Amino acid sequence: MDSMTDPAAPAVEELSFEQARDELVRVVAELEQGAPTLEQSLALWERGEALAARCEEWLLGAKRRLEAVRDSPDTDS
Repeated sequence: MDSMTDPAAPAVEELSFEQARDELVRVVAELEQGAPTLEQSLALWERGEALAARCEEWLLGAKRRLEAVRDSPDTDS
């Protein structure tokens, strides 16, 4: 999927962690191969930055949830 020319590509904010990660992998591969134009390279870079930020949001949220469970009083006592 060419994320830059696909108008049906979902907004980054709507992606699950796995979807954002998988698309980020594709974007990095496209950048490594070299886009035909500077404009396309910049669009890919911007999409990649947004995808990386989305993945970080998910990971930080997961970390907060784990810390909340770890720090909660033990209800089994």
